[in-house]
Formats: sequence, C-alpha cells, structure tokens
Amino acid sequence: MERLDDLKSFELTRERGFLPAQDPATELPRGFAVWDEVARDLPKRLLAGNVRRTLGRLPVLSAETLSSGPPLRRAMLVLSYLGHGYVWGESEPSDHVPAAIAQPWCAVAARLGRPPILSYASYALDNWRMLDRRGRLELGNLAIVQNFLGGADEDWFILVHIEIEARAAGLLSRIGPATAAAARGDAPVLTEHLAEIASGIESLCETLQRMPEHCDPYVYYHRVRPYIHGWKNHPQLPHGVVYEGVASLRERPQLLRGETGAQSGIVPALDAALGVAHADDPLRAYLLEMRDYMPPRHRAFVAAVESAPSIRAAVLACESRELREAYNECLRWLEAFRSTHLDYAGRYIYRQSQSTASNPTAVGTGGTPFMPYLKKHRDETLQVRVT
Repeated sequence: MERLDDLKSFELTRERGFLPAQDPATELPRGFAVWDEVARDLPKRLLAGNVRRTLGRLPVLSAETLSSGPPLRRAMLVLSYLGHGYVWGESEPSDHVPAAIAQPWCAVAARLGRPPILSYASYALDNWRMLDRRGRLELGNLAIVQNFLGGADEDWFILVHIEIEARAAGLLSRIGPATAAAARGDAPVLTEHLAEIASGIESLCETLQRMPEHCDPYVYYHRVRPYIHGWKNHPQLPHGVVYEGVASLRERPQLLRGETGAQSGIVPALDAALGVAHADDPLRAYLLEMRDYMPPRHRAFVAAVESAPSIRAAVLACESRELREAYNECLRWLEAFRSTHLDYAGRYIYRQSQSTASNPTAVGTGGTPFMPYLKKHRDETLQVRVT
C-alpha cells in the first residue's frame, strides 16, 4: 500500500493540491510552433466556421522529441483543444479526427497515461497562468491560457474550478495524517484534522458559489458547453470518432467521455476518506470510469485513500462528541458542495432550451443522464452521519 504522507509520489503538493507544482507551459518548443499558432487562432477559426479546413492542412509532426513535464502536458492541452475544435467546431460534428492531430494526440496521451480526449486535467489543471507570479493562486490573479470561443463566461467557468483545486490543497494534505490518527485511535488529533478538512470543504463551497458572478447559464450552455462533449453515448456520434492514421487503433471508432469536473480527484478522495458509499447506479459506474481520465498518480491517490485505515470506523468506535461533530461537519459541507453542484446542473444545463442534438440537456458532457443521480449521491452523503 502506498504511503499517503508521500504527497510528491502522487503529484500532489501542500500548496497547490492536484495543480502542477511547476506553472503550466504557455507555449511549445520551437519545432511545434505551428500547433501553438493554430491554437491561438482557434476562437477566430471557430467563429469564422473554417476550422476544419485549417486543421486539415496541418503537417503531421512526431511528438517523440517532446520532453516530459510541462511541454508534454502543454502538447496534450493544445492537441485536445484542436481535436475538439475539429469534431464540434462546425454545424454538424465530425466522426473523425485527421492524422495531423490524431497521431500526435494519441502518442502524447499514451505517454501521460490518459485517453486522447479533452479531459479535466488539460481543461483546468494545466490551463492557467498567474497575472502576478508573486501573488496567490486565486480568482483575481489567474488567467486562462487556451479557449474555444473565449470571453468572460468561458474563462470564469474554468477559473472557478482552478481556485477550487488550489483551495483543496490543504484538506487533501490532511487526509493522510487523519487516516494515521484513525489507525492508532488518536481521537484528539483526528478531531483536529477533521475540523481542518471541514473548513477546507467550506472554502470550496465559497468558491463554487461564485460561479454565477461572471458565468451566465445561457451563455455557458450555448457558447461554452458545446465544445467539451465527448464521443461516448452522444446522440450525434453513436459510433464514436475515428483517429485517422493511428496504426494501433486500425481505423476503429473510439468511444470516449467528454470533459467534466468528475475527473477531478477532490470529491472521490473525500468520499473515500469519509466513508461515503454510493449504492449501485449508472452514475456510480460512470464516476469510477472517470478515474481513467485522471492523471495516473491522482488516480493512485484516490485508490490509496480507499485502502487506508477507516476514519469512519474510528469515529464510530469512539465516544468523543467533539470527534463525531467534526466528522459530521465534514459531511455537512460535502453535502452543501453537492447541493450547489446539483443546483447548477439544473440552471446551467437541464432547464436550458435545447436547440441542437449536439448539445443535449438531459445528458452530461460525459455522456450520462445526471439529475436523478446527482440528487441521490447528495442525499447519500448525509446518510453516513454519526449520531
């Protein structure tokens, strides 16, 4: 079993959580400048309606010379945006991605241990820069590096997620010590850690509640959401998408989920730490599948928390009122986070007026119906309270 106190091994830091310890690269090495150039113009090409013609003319470049770390993750971000721009960028979706994008995209994705699709890691974790590098990672000091159409609503939608990731750093770093305290039956220390975790989740709620400040539901649905869908269980792409020229795929269509916050490790790690169990339903199976889209070491962190000594069992075994209150406070704020998310799912998606089959209101960007299951998972959070 991997040690939860070795945060570096999970690509986690006490200061930034799942965000990269080194600031994301904002441009690629010189030999890949053509990708950067097209990515910078992507919003203009999408608006002009000629994105496929432009992307179809790109040269086929080998990604073998890209070094690991920020350059490789930058390449994944750029290729993911170009791939999604190609598929979703015109009036009808494309059921293929040309070789100039598909071949390096699949090669880079394989090196990163993730599928060749736009996932949360590229959309949010690696898609930012600080306006003042001496300042803090927070709203007001962050800018998005890559957009589809651009604008305040798209930027704010992503930036809110980035601040949530930054604010989660403290509570994530507490999980390992909390499980250690649970293992040795140290109620005072466990109480202290749980109180800090509860405070941390409250902080996440504060950031999430800021979403409507600059991200309007109508604009999100019609101008932001269309480009982040995947091609699994999507009504317009029932057979998936072909990645042209990728020998290992043999021209077989690929069925892959779209970008979603469910690909962040924060809530799965909290569920695992607090012993929140979800009964079998389509969303539970989907959430487990979403781990395949996380960076491998983030996925490993969630698995390590699941295998760690049970905090919930330690709480149940102890008569400390303070410990039980601290544990229940964690659940209360986690339920509040899920309630806000459920509210946004209704306002930003479900109650919008669907105008095209490409952007369904009853199915999430990951390709699943969501409203009844989000409510169920919210309710299940409080069902494990200790009295």
